[in-house]
Amino acid sequence: MRSLLIVDDEKNIQNGLKAIIEREFPGQYAITLAANGAEALGIMDQRQIDLMITDIRMPVMDGIELIHRTQELPQKPEVMILSGYDDFQYAKEAVRCEVRMYLLKPIVREELFDGLKQLESRIVRKEEQTQRFEAYVRQSKEYTEVQLNYLFLQPILGEREIEKQLQSLELYGLQDGYQLALLRWSDADLARHDQKHRLGYVDDMITEMGQEVCQRTLRFFNKNSEMIVLTGSREMLPHLTRRIYDKGSMSVKIGFSGWVTALGELQECYQQADKALKYTIFHSYPAFVAYESIADKQQVYTLPIQSIKKMANMLGTDRIEEFKQLCKEVLDLNTILQYDISYMEGISQAFNELLFDHVFNVYGEESVEILRLYKRVVHMHNFQDFHDYFHHVESLLDKLNAYVSTMKLIHNDYRDMKKAIQYIHDNYNKDLNMAMVSNHVSLNYTYFSQAFKSYTKESFVHYIKRVRIDKAKELLLSTDLKVMEIGVQIGFENAKHFHRVFRELEGISPNEYRKAGFVPNK
Repeated sequence: MRSLLIVDDEKNIQNGLKAIIEREFPGQYAITLAANGAEALGIMDQRQIDLMITDIRMPVMDGIELIHRTQELPQKPEVMILSGYDDFQYAKEAVRCEVRMYLLKPIVREELFDGLKQLESRIVRKEEQTQRFEAYVRQSKEYTEVQLNYLFLQPILGEREIEKQLQSLELYGLQDGYQLALLRWSDADLARHDQKHRLGYVDDMITEMGQEVCQRTLRFFNKNSEMIVLTGSREMLPHLTRRIYDKGSMSVKIGFSGWVTALGELQECYQQADKALKYTIFHSYPAFVAYESIADKQQVYTLPIQSIKKMANMLGTDRIEEFKQLCKEVLDLNTILQYDISYMEGISQAFNELLFDHVFNVYGEESVEILRLYKRVVHMHNFQDFHDYFHHVESLLDKLNAYVSTMKLIHNDYRDMKKAIQYIHDNYNKDLNMAMVSNHVSLNYTYFSQAFKSYTKESFVHYIKRVRIDKAKELLLSTDLKVMEIGVQIGFENAKHFHRVFRELEGISPNEYRKAGFVPNK
């Protein structure tokens, strides 16, 4: 339905025109009435008007001034002039304002209807032209955005090469200077809102700046789901930050480049914004960091490598407090903020290579929980902010400390158990008991009992029996010693006990085993 505004100071003419138009074009027009030009402008300030029929001679503001004022509107209505005066001067002035429809009072219905049909045809043509133009602009922008994204991903090129590639693109409004911003949404917002929704969120803010700024602004996503906003308007990015802060409906962090004047500096512009975005790790949402604010950070520094190596050596020890103090010193935020972001990235890399990777290389991989935490901590920019990163590093270090401590105990137990087994094999024919063996390896009696069973998968008593019986089987087949003599030689106090244990483990007596000529167990 088209919106139609009738402007005339005579009430009967307003109502008459409204009635005959609604009868001839039922349901086609939403008609509003105004008594003069000032009232009509007030209505057009409130809503879009597609067509306007206006008288010339009216109080307060006449029709010619009204038409002039409508030329300032973002979307001008199609205009039909009605006048009771066949005044050529009015007609000339109307033509200057691109008014093509001029009817004299009294109105001839057929001329009015024909005029409305002609205006409708003009509106339809304009809409079609607008749609074609918008489609062209959209396709052109999409092509430009793809090419720019490709350019941003390339290794550093010379300014001449970059400018040569950009000359083939339609970069409207960027020739006099431009600025670039990178927008990163929180993980929660990425999960809740797809790219289309986030584009709409930013487009609404860009549209608020008017058509000229819209034409001078490109926005698209890079491979990391970060939005690139490239604009030739100095007001665009300050407006964007204010609106994001005011809305508060999404958690966004933004890194801004400086204002650049040469097309060949576009890649440098992108790198500035990318670096500024990295610094948002030191801020909570929403966060906005301009390159100028971090460009002068100290580039010369010494990474705390020795402290990190010391932490790696202390893993699995009981020096917990000293270990935690070292961690706090290495990740001291006041120190980190003095330097370029590469200092923090260097610490993160050193943690990965000298501490985390070292643990897995030496001790192997632990639970899925530790692996998942490790894979996330590897990339510090995975985190919402520095405190989130610090918390996860501390958590991983605690888990790795417990893990290394356990692995060291297992290693020590393994060494002690091998020593105990060797002692048993060297002394199986003596009156051995667990107290003697646990003392030999200097372990608590109860702990040794549990560790021995965990290592051998059988009890201490059963293990001694099996070692002695294996030796007895060997002697039964390789010597002529009497069964009683063999029993004594392998450590049994009497023949009865020897026979009972042999039958318990082998299912037959020693004599039956010898007669059958069994091959000793390997």
